[in-house]
Amino acid sequence: MTDRIGEILKNNKTIAVVGLSPKPERASYKVAAYMQQHGYRIIPVYPRGETILGEKVYPRLEDISEPVDIVDVFRKSEDTPPVAESAVRIGAKCLWLQLGIQNEVAEAIAEAGGLQYVENRCIKIEHERRMGD
Repeated sequence: MTDRIGEILKNNKTIAVVGLSPKPERASYKVAAYMQQHGYRIIPVYPRGETILGEKVYPRLEDISEPVDIVDVFRKSEDTPPVAESAVRIGAKCLWLQLGIQNEVAEAIAEAGGLQYVENRCIKIEHERRMGD
């Protein structure tokens, strides 16, 4: 069996983080900072602010003007289907729902749109597990 998550992490380097908080104590900030330090391009998606982690903030996925590989979601499970729809619309390759986040509707939307789908897993933990630190 191939390591699907390892392949996703190896082959996709641009991550739009939906719900990326500007507060350094928040999990979303810590995870994004870690991924950025390990060579990933982070694109913050947050309703307010101009920059987070030195990157321009976009209010919606549809506002991003460059290709996105992974849409990493820090939102409540029930809020994920519209994010999945947006991820499909922008042509992302993967929808990744963070630890504790699961939604069958979002999964169906992502898979119908041709996206790889990961739920209830932390991208930082999975990176540490597979790629080392």
